[in-house]
Amino acid sequence: MPTRYAIIGTGMMGQEHIRNIALLADAEVAAIADPDEGMRNAAAALCGQNGFAGTKSFADYRDLLSSGDVDAVVVASPNETHAAVMEDILSTRLPVLLEKPSASIAEAARALAAKAESRDAPVWVAMEYRYMPPVARLIEMVRAGEAGNPKMLSIVEHRFPFLTKVGHWNRFSARSGGTMVEKCCHFFDLMRLITQSEPVRLFASGAQDVNHKDEDHGGERPDVIDNAFVVVDFANGMRAALDLCMFAEGSYFQEQVSVTGDAGKIEAVVPGPARFWPGGAERASEMIVSPRAAKTPKREAVHVEERLLRAGDHHGGTYFQHERFNRLVREGGKPEVTLHDGARAVEMGAAAERSIREGGVVHL
Repeated sequence: MPTRYAIIGTGMMGQEHIRNIALLADAEVAAIADPDEGMRNAAAALCGQNGFAGTKSFADYRDLLSSGDVDAVVVASPNETHAAVMEDILSTRLPVLLEKPSASIAEAARALAAKAESRDAPVWVAMEYRYMPPVARLIEMVRAGEAGNPKMLSIVEHRFPFLTKVGHWNRFSARSGGTMVEKCCHFFDLMRLITQSEPVRLFASGAQDVNHKDEDHGGERPDVIDNAFVVVDFANGMRAALDLCMFAEGSYFQEQVSVTGDAGKIEAVVPGPARFWPGGAERASEMIVSPRAAKTPKREAVHVEERLLRAGDHHGGTYFQHERFNRLVREGGKPEVTLHDGARAVEMGAAAERSIREGGVVHL
C-alpha cells in the first residue's frame, strides 16, 4: 500500500513536493490544504495530472489533520505559519517533513525542538541542499579524507531574486525571518554538517541594494537583504564563509561549495534551475578535486536524471530527500535532519541578520 501524503501549503514548494512524491514508486498525495483557493486548485490539478485519484482538498489544514486519511504530512506553508501549524501536528502521531526554516524566529524554532523531544513520530526538517548529488558527493569525499584535514569551507550562491509568493510574505523580514533565515538556513545547515562542529562566532555584512526597491504592497516596502558576506568560526577551528547575491541572474553556476584542507581542495559547482537559464537547457554539475601536489585538477561531471531535474528547482535534492523520508515513514528510524538541526540553522540566520543590522560580531 502506498504512503498517503498530505501537503499543507500548496504554493511553489508544495507543488514541487507533489511532483517529487509522484516519482516515488510507493507513495501518493492523498490530501492537500491551503487557505488560498487559487493555489489549492492548482495543486489539485497537479495531483490529477500525476495520477493521484481522489486527492482530498481542504481550505483549513486542521480539517485535513482530523480526517484520518493520511500517513505522513509535508508542511510547506509560509515561514510565519510553521510554528502554529507544527503545534497542531505535534499532538498527532503523524511523521512530518517540515520545510525550512523550521520557524521564522529562533525562539519558536527552539520551542518546537523542545516540544518534539518526547514525541514518537519523527519530524524531519527539509534541507534539500544536503541531498543535491554534487553536494552529497562533496560531503562524501570530505569524509573520506580527500582534502586531508579540512580547514576552510566556502559557499557561494549567485542567483535570481526571490520569486513572487501569495501575499508577498517573502518580501518582509518580519514574516519570513529575513533573507539570512529564509534563504540561507540551507547554507548554515551545510556548514554545521560539513564541519561537524558548532558555530561560536559570526560576522555578516549585507544590504538591500537592488531587488524589490520599487515595490509597494499595501503601503509597505520590502526590506529583505539581497546580498551579503557572512564569516563563521566553528568550535573545532574550521571557518566558513558565505557569499550570497540575489541579483545575479544568468550566472553559469548558481552554487559553488568548496572545502580546503591540508591535502587539497574539493569543489562542487551546481547550475541553477533550467527554467531560469537562457534557452532552458539542463546542465550537469561538476566536481573539481585539486590535490596540493598535483599540477592539474581532476574534473568530474555529476549527472542527474532529467525527470528529477524537471520535478523541482533543487537539482534533484527534493527527490532524494523524499526517498529517504518515505523509507523512514515505512520502515522506521530517525530523521537525518532534526528539529534541533533546524533550530540551529535558524539561530545562525538570525545572528547574521543581527550582525548586518548592528554591524558587529555575534557570539553564539
